Amino acid sequence: MKVSYQWLNEYIELTGLKAEELAEKMTRGGIEIDGVESRNKGVTGVVVGYVKSKEKHPDADKLNVCKVDVGTGEELQIVCGAKNVDAGQRVPVAVIGAVLPDDFKIKRAKLRGVESQGMICSAKELGLNDKLLPKDQQEGILVLPESTHIGAPIADVLGINDEVLELDLTPNRSDCLSMLGVAYEIGALTGREVRLPNTTVNHTTDSTANHVTVSISEADLCSHYSARYIKGVKIGPSPLWLQNRLIAAGVRPINNIVDVTNFVMLEYGQPLHAFDADLIPGGRIDVRLAREGETLVTLDDQERRLEPHMLVITDGKQPIALAGVMGGASTEVTEKTVNILLESAKFDGGTIRKTSRQLGLRSESSIRFEKEVDPARVIPALDRAAALMAELGAGLVLEGIVQAQGKAAEPASVEVSLDKINGYLGTELSDLEVKTIFGRLHFAYTYSEAGVFTVQVPTRRGDITRSVDLIEEVARLHGYDNIPTTPIHGDVTPGALTKPQAIRRELRKRLTDAGLHEVVSYSFTGPERTKLFPSLVGGSKAVRLSMPMSEDRSVLRTTLIAQLLETAAYNRNRKNESASLFEIGSVYHTDEEQLTRLPQEKHRFAALLTGNRTESQWNQKAAAVDFYDAKGILETIFSVLGVSGSVTYEAARPEHFHPGRTAAVRIATSKGSEIIGYVGQLHPALQLEADLADAYVLEIGLDTLYDLASSDIEYKSLPRYPAIGRDIAVVVSQDVAAGDLTETARSTAGQLLESVKVFDVFTGEKVGAGKKSIALSLVYRHGERTLTDEEVTALHEQVVAKLEQSFAAELRK
Repeated sequence: MKVSYQWLNEYIELTGLKAEELAEKMTRGGIEIDGVESRNKGVTGVVVGYVKSKEKHPDADKLNVCKVDVGTGEELQIVCGAKNVDAGQRVPVAVIGAVLPDDFKIKRAKLRGVESQGMICSAKELGLNDKLLPKDQQEGILVLPESTHIGAPIADVLGINDEVLELDLTPNRSDCLSMLGVAYEIGALTGREVRLPNTTVNHTTDSTANHVTVSISEADLCSHYSARYIKGVKIGPSPLWLQNRLIAAGVRPINNIVDVTNFVMLEYGQPLHAFDADLIPGGRIDVRLAREGETLVTLDDQERRLEPHMLVITDGKQPIALAGVMGGASTEVTEKTVNILLESAKFDGGTIRKTSRQLGLRSESSIRFEKEVDPARVIPALDRAAALMAELGAGLVLEGIVQAQGKAAEPASVEVSLDKINGYLGTELSDLEVKTIFGRLHFAYTYSEAGVFTVQVPTRRGDITRSVDLIEEVARLHGYDNIPTTPIHGDVTPGALTKPQAIRRELRKRLTDAGLHEVVSYSFTGPERTKLFPSLVGGSKAVRLSMPMSEDRSVLRTTLIAQLLETAAYNRNRKNESASLFEIGSVYHTDEEQLTRLPQEKHRFAALLTGNRTESQWNQKAAAVDFYDAKGILETIFSVLGVSGSVTYEAARPEHFHPGRTAAVRIATSKGSEIIGYVGQLHPALQLEADLADAYVLEIGLDTLYDLASSDIEYKSLPRYPAIGRDIAVVVSQDVAAGDLTETARSTAGQLLESVKVFDVFTGEKVGAGKKSIALSLVYRHGERTLTDEEVTALHEQVVAKLEQSFAAELRK
C-alpha cells in the first residue's frame, strides 16, 4: 500500500510530524514501513508556461521554435522537438537555471543556429513514471489542463512536492489498505483526531428505484449489494488533483468516472464499480454463481471461462462482471457513456480469492475483498463516489439507494480484564491508561467494577476477535519499548542440539562441502523395494501402512539405498549421468507379522556414486568413480566422529552387492565388535536393471556411532627427530588380506613403527598361481631421540620374521 503524505494530511493533521518520523512511529507501532520515497526527483525552477506561437525551425524539419509566456512578462524563445507541441497549450517549462532529475541543469543554448531560452518538458524528463499517466500523455511533452495558472511552480501543479510511504502490511491488517484506515492508525499512535470525508449527496427528485432493481441469489457469498444511479455524466479527464492522488498511489488515471471509483477505493478501502447503465437491460442486477460453460470478456479484453464456484454480477441473464475482481467489457464506461450505475458491495473473501487465483487475475479490488472489506463502509463509499461523480462528471445523482442485504454485520464484543492485560505484558497499567488507549483506537467500551473491559470493536478492525488481540493493541500503543524486561521464573533448560542432531548436522556440512548432494526422499516405498539388500535389514520385516496413498507408497522403507537408486536413475534419464548422492534418514523394521507395537526406527547413512569423479578436460581424461571413492566417504565420516581407529573392513558377499568388490564395515565397541553396514559396488544385475553405469553404494547404521563419537581432539607436537623408512615386498597366498599384514607389522614393531602402508599389489606368472605380491612401506621413528640403523634393522627383521611365520610369506627380492 502506497500512502501519499500530502493526501493523508487531508484526513489527519500531520503538522510537526515529518514523513520519516511518521514512518518510524508506525513501524514501532506494528505497521512496517518499507521506505519513504520523495516524488520530486530533483526538479527545481520548472514552471507552467503558455505556448503563444509555434513556427518551423528554419534549418531542421523536426524542430519547432516556440514563443512561450511563463508569467514573468518576458516572452521566451524555446526550440522544441516534440511532435505534440502546439500553440495554445499550457506546458511545463524549465527556464534558464532550472534543474531536472540527475542534476541536469538548463543553460542558454543554440540549436541549429537558433537560440533556445529553456526547455519544454515531458513527464519522463520531470522524473514522473510515464506508465502511470493517461495514455495520451505518455508520449511527447506533458500538456496541462487549460485552467492551470501560468507561472505556477510545476512541483505544486503536479503534486510532486510529496513523499510516499510504502506500507508492508501483514494479512491481518487489511484495515490499512485505505487512507482512512491509515489515518485511524496514526490517530491511535499520536492521539490526533481523524477527519472523515464529506459524503453528502445532492440528488434529484427522480428515484434510483425507477431505473435499477437488485437481487442476490447467493446471500452467503454476497451479504450486501447496493447501487446508485447517476445520469447525464460527461466523460473526460480527471482534474489534476485527482490524477496526482492516483499516480502517487501507483494507479493510472483513465477518466473522471473510473478515477473516482479508484480514488474512493483507496480512500475507504471499499472497491466500487461503475457500469454504463444504458447497456444493462432494464437496469436489472442479480448476483449469482456462474453456470457451466458461461464466459465473460473482462475489461482487459480477455475472454474468461467461468466455473460454477465463481460469483458474477448479471443483468438477469448474462454475466456483466466478475464480482470483486474485474468488470465486463460489455458494460464498460466509455466516451459515449451518459448514465452510470454505481455498485458498492460486500462479497465473500474466500470466493473472490479462489476466483482471482484460478483466473490469474489479481486486481486492487480483489486484493481488498480477499482480506474482507468493512461492511460499514459499503454505503458511505457509495455516497462519496456518487457525490464526486456529480461534481467532476457534471451528472445528476438520483434519489435513494437500491440495495439487497442479508444479516447486517455487528461489531464484535470482546472482554478482557485489566489484570489479564498486565499479567500478559508484565506491566502495571492503570485503568485510565487502558481507557485512553481504547479511546485513541475509537473503540467503544464499558468498564465494570470487577476490572473487566467489554469492548465493542468496530467492523473496520475485523482482526480483533479475542482478548489477546486487545492485549496486543494495548501493547503496541503503550509502546513495546516501554514494556519492562521480566526475568523468567522456574526451571529453564537452555535450547541446544542433542548429540545425534549435532552429529547429523556436522555430517551434512562436511559431505556437501566435499561435493556430494543430499537427497531427502519419501519414507514410504513399494513392497518390492523392501526386498533389496536383505543383509541391511537383518531378517526384520517391513512395516505396512494401514491406509496407503498407493501401492508404490504402501510400506515404510527398510533401507536408504533403494531410494538413492531411484534418484540416480531419474537423473540418468535426464542426461545427468554422474551422481554423488547421500541421505541421512530413518528406516523402519519390525519382527512381527501383525504389528502390535511400535516398529524399530533406526538412523542410517547411505551414499551412491556413479559416473565420473572428474570430467574430461583438455589436459586430462575423465576419471570414473571406484570402490575407494565410496570407502573414502566412510573414512571422512569416521574421521569427523573420531572413531577411525576402531573401524576395520572385511571382504563380504551380501546380496545385491558385487560379490568380489564389497566390504563389511566392522567397528569395535565396549561389548566386542559389530558390523554396522556395507560398502561396495552394486551387483551387475541390479545395476543393469536401474540402467546405471558402474555404481558404488554404502549404507551404515548411525545409532552405534552416536555412542562412540567423540569430539575430543588429541594434539601431538611435530616430530623433532628424523624417521627411517624400509620397504619390503612379500609373496603370500591370494586369500591373505593386506590389512592383516599391516596389523601384524604394527603389533610386532610397537610404538617405534610410525606408519605402514600398502603401495603395490602384483599378481602374475612371476609370483606363481594363487599367489600375490604385496609391497609395504614402513616408517620408524623415536619420539625422544634419533634411531640408529642397527636398531631399525633389528626391529625390521622381527617384522619380516613375524610375517613369514604368520602368513607363510616369502620375502621378494
